[in-house]
Amino acid sequence: MVLTRTCPLAELAIDVAARRAGSDDWRALAEPFQRWAARPGLRAELRAHIQSLPPEPASAMIRRSRETTTHFAWCLRDERDEPFSFWLHEYKPQRDWRHGYADSVHNHRYHFWTTILRGSYLHERYSATVDAASGLITSAELIHGDDYPAGTTGVLLADEFHRIPKAADNTMTFLVKSRPVNEWSVSFDPLTRTSHRHVPVETRLGELLERI
Repeated sequence: MVLTRTCPLAELAIDVAARRAGSDDWRALAEPFQRWAARPGLRAELRAHIQSLPPEPASAMIRRSRETTTHFAWCLRDERDEPFSFWLHEYKPQRDWRHGYADSVHNHRYHFWTTILRGSYLHERYSATVDAASGLITSAELIHGDDYPAGTTGVLLADEFHRIPKAADNTMTFLVKSRPVNEWSVSFDPLTRTSHRHVPVETRLGELLERI
């Protein structure tokens, strides 16, 4: 995808690529992202960028995107030689949420920065105990939770646990995700105290061939 220097995504991509953010410095580089996210009119710039996409790049964006139990994840940029990808998360109305990932205690395969473009959500951070043999969560303890409004920015590393139990209708966030640093992620349901491993289907071709 070709982006012009006037596009906010292009400016952010140039900055992140120059800094080569990785697992050791992802948190330290959150400050430049915070400055970028605070730019006036960011939502309007992102809207104009998506509206201006030619048919093929627009189709490619749709093919990379996906639906989850709580939100639609739109992949705005994913270039193979870049150490990151850009996403918009469009949260569904709370009445349409299905019990699942975002509202469970979970980690991610990647590090990420995020900013709330509109709306708000309740964000909770947890300390989790992970069984060394199974890799599953056996217990989780709430560390901190608060409601965060539009304009809030944050960073989460792949070994940290959190959940979003509720979000205001029409909430939307922008994320910069690192490339995966874990093979899978895990989640924990505080009510049933059950844990699950989440393995992306694109990594399971070898297992498919063994089982077919």
